Amino acid sequence: MKNKAKIFDIQSFSVHDGPGCRTTVFMNGCPLKCRWCANPESWNKSSIMFSELSCKYKTDCNLCKDSCNKKALSFDKLNKPILDLELCKTCNDFSCVESCYYDALKLCYKDYSVEELLKILQRDSNNWRSNGGVTFSGGEPLMQSEFLIDILKECKKRGFHTAIETSAYAKEEIFMNVMKYIDFAFIDLKHMDTKKHKEKTGVDNIIIKNNIRKLVSSNWSGRLVLRVPVIDQFNNSNKNIEEIIEFMKENNLVEINLLPFHRMGESKWNQLGENYDYSEYGDVTNEELEKFQDMFLENNIACYISDNTLF
Repeated sequence: MKNKAKIFDIQSFSVHDGPGCRTTVFMNGCPLKCRWCANPESWNKSSIMFSELSCKYKTDCNLCKDSCNKKALSFDKLNKPILDLELCKTCNDFSCVESCYYDALKLCYKDYSVEELLKILQRDSNNWRSNGGVTFSGGEPLMQSEFLIDILKECKKRGFHTAIETSAYAKEEIFMNVMKYIDFAFIDLKHMDTKKHKEKTGVDNIIIKNNIRKLVSSNWSGRLVLRVPVIDQFNNSNKNIEEIIEFMKENNLVEINLLPFHRMGESKWNQLGENYDYSEYGDVTNEELEKFQDMFLENNIACYISDNTLF
């Protein structure tokens, strides 16, 4: 298999991305552009990130000077590196990253073949035990569907339990072809209102809802848990929760996971030279989440808050 995928992280011993102990593979690319995104490096906006906190420029370190042939790397009066991320997009040797011993300059992704990724999964499988497996996350793994299907087929040959964390924003054919090989799915439903969904994510939710409907009406035998990142001033209204409940009832869906807002991706936005819109708002209280949980429970829908999903 010559097919390769861009992957920005692989986390072994993950316990929140599906049943048991798992390996989570974070794949690049995403059709959504959520301004609260915790993994903006997956958007393919740049090949390189710069962490000022890791950089030793204040100690007059000059390891990366003269390392860039594209002249994308310059320095301010304090000797701090400045990246021209547009020029970085055309780079294919990443000599500046190789020159930095302190991981101040780092790649946003690495290319993996199916064979290379399988070696890692095979190694990790010794620690999964009977109910563990592999989860494909992102970004949006459906953006690299050809590779994803190839690796899923190999996982199935080896008896690996497979899971996916997805927005379900893809052509129906792609979505359903991938889901043939999935045992467990988290599918995000960020807002029921099409216009509001597009305002904050860059895409509407019509394809997402239609794919969910298609999946549950098919003969798919996996387990589906809807997931909602609850964000103040966006989707934390009773009306939105009531519409989610109605949608779930219409489609015989019985499980949902409410994710409290967090800012764990803020430093990544900074490392990509971007402002993080949610640095001062977006928070929801535990009381508010518990109120929403009660609304689901009153409608016989299992509702898990944060990482308390029952696997």
